[in-house]
Amino acid sequence: MRSFPNGVFMAGALLALAGGPLAAQQLPRSQARLLQIFREQIKTGHEAAHVTTERAWPAAFARAKSPDYYLAMESLTGRPEVWYVAPWDSYTAWGTAMARDRANPTLSADLEKAAAADAAHVESLDIVEAMGMPELSHGDFPDLNRMRFWEISVWRLRPGHDRQFAEVTAAYKKVASRAAPNARWRTYAVQAGMPGPTYIIFSSVEAFEQFDAMLAQGASAMQAMTPEETALFEKFFRESVISMVTNKYRLNPAMSYVSAETKATDPAFWK
Repeated sequence: MRSFPNGVFMAGALLALAGGPLAAQQLPRSQARLLQIFREQIKTGHEAAHVTTERAWPAAFARAKSPDYYLAMESLTGRPEVWYVAPWDSYTAWGTAMARDRANPTLSADLEKAAAADAAHVESLDIVEAMGMPELSHGDFPDLNRMRFWEISVWRLRPGHDRQFAEVTAAYKKVASRAAPNARWRTYAVQAGMPGPTYIIFSSVEAFEQFDAMLAQGASAMQAMTPEETALFEKFFRESVISMVTNKYRLNPAMSYVSAETKATDPAFWK
């Protein structure tokens, strides 16, 4: 993860939070109200070295007994990159964590040292803030203790086309309910750090081969669309979308920081 120049650590977890920063020392069980995403672009050929330097962050957080856990997702497609996602219930909770970490000089020093070492392997870093959009999400929230792979889509729209995105999402949710009942995703609206309007959609699976089922669900949904629904989607893509990029990611346990309770769910993986 990252630290700001003043040594404030912005911890990450994954995609959800209810009732404060990771209550009961577990991964979240519902969608986050507020996310901060750290998106590192890794220099070509530096992937393995980056993992080595990145281990310093979980080690520092463990020494500080930080309660703010995070998962690191490294890309399997697209450019070499790693996403770290920090969920917060509110800006108040977020600010409380910043103040706590600022008051820990040992943690600040450890993070500054880790950042200096990591800089040799990182091409660039984007920090993005996004709000959870449960009305644009679909399906049961996954058991994050079991998720190992993610598909992340970034939608950039033309200014003023948020309403069209909401309409198309509502229509697709109806299609998915009747043709792909196991489909599930979480939608977030970017508030800062990227050109707007931008939406980020996360889906996850336990095993890589389950992407076959996800692909089949998408095909079933497309085939089940009525002519009116098809026309709505075509109009949306033609008039509202600037770009849409989808990539796949895998959880990297070496670059993640989780509780002992989470590690106990799969000791071999976390070892």
